[in-house]
Amino acid sequence: MIFGVLPMFTKRILLSAIYLLCLLAMPTSQAQKLIPAAPEIAAKAWILVDAKTGQVLAEDNADEQLPPASLAKMMTTYIVSNEIKAGRISEDDEVLISDNAWELGGAKTDGSTMFLSPRSRVSVIDLMHGVIIQSGNDAAIALAEFLSGGEVAFSDSMNLQAELLGMTGTYYMNATGLPAEGMVTTARDLSLIARSIIRDHPDYYSIYAKKYFEHNNIKQPNRNRLLWRDKSVDGLKTGHTEEAGYCLVASAERRDMRLISVVLGASSDASRARESQKLLSYGFRNFDTKVIYAADELIKENTKVWYGAEEFLNLTIAEDVTLTFPRGSEKNLTANILVDEEIKAPIFRGQELGRLQVSLNDELMVDVPLVAEIDVAEAGLFARLMDWIILFFTQLIS
Repeated sequence: MIFGVLPMFTKRILLSAIYLLCLLAMPTSQAQKLIPAAPEIAAKAWILVDAKTGQVLAEDNADEQLPPASLAKMMTTYIVSNEIKAGRISEDDEVLISDNAWELGGAKTDGSTMFLSPRSRVSVIDLMHGVIIQSGNDAAIALAEFLSGGEVAFSDSMNLQAELLGMTGTYYMNATGLPAEGMVTTARDLSLIARSIIRDHPDYYSIYAKKYFEHNNIKQPNRNRLLWRDKSVDGLKTGHTEEAGYCLVASAERRDMRLISVVLGASSDASRARESQKLLSYGFRNFDTKVIYAADELIKENTKVWYGAEEFLNLTIAEDVTLTFPRGSEKNLTANILVDEEIKAPIFRGQELGRLQVSLNDELMVDVPLVAEIDVAEAGLFARLMDWIILFFTQLIS
């Protein structure tokens, strides 16, 4: 009743004040939950993850099995990159383009093609560009034949690699993503292969950012529209078939934070780009990824050592502790240090002697080993005897 007789401007001031008071009265943990909900995404399935930590920031139907379309080529190029890194093939190796590669994926087809000439020879690195930038089906088949003798054998390698990466909802039947009954993937699995490409092969990942590639005097653009719209976007791959719809796996880096978005089954080329941009913008606006503790950073000083040539040692961590958390909530992170009750020499540098646990609003975010900073050899006989006596009476009293 009181609001009914007040001027509109006064009403707005009072409502804003009441809202602010409600926020101040909330417990910190509850206030942190006021992160805006993820945007509505017009697609069959989607996911947004942090590339460094793997934390899922938002998702919908991320485990629904759907056709991969040309997103299958991400696995094709990942395997080729593995082979180059292992020294089993070279970038400069020349691949004979078979009649089969030309017939199934070449210029006479309706699909994406690199426009390879049959029975020509093309370098592995050029075929990689053709698969990634031009989404060439002919290039993908040629690489599969070069590595495994044919697509059937190569798809076995794809499925083995998928299993190793934890892609439990994915099954490959060819190197291209052309429609095949039973070939499926998930948004979550595609985020895993994207993370692996970025982490394991940064040099070849740079190909995904290139906007054009020319072969046989035919210059084709990268189909990832976000490369032109957003300078922070540098990958990854588009896909489209009638059954799969329009798909896009995208990645962008801002403020030393890299995100990966996967959008499957959008209605158009423009839609997959727009929905991916919405997801990336949401993630960068509402989350941070930071190194909370650096590798070899001193975590616990002067930890008692029994029977050792050194009486105390320091505990560190072997690797960086990197966390993704809602923006503004870093002050609510808490660390819990758990040290083994009795630490006895001999001790080796890097030996686990406890745990470092980091929580956000009482939710455990990470649990990593605390390790010895140095080696500690056993003390002499007399010193060990004295420690044994002290320990004996300490345990007796307790």
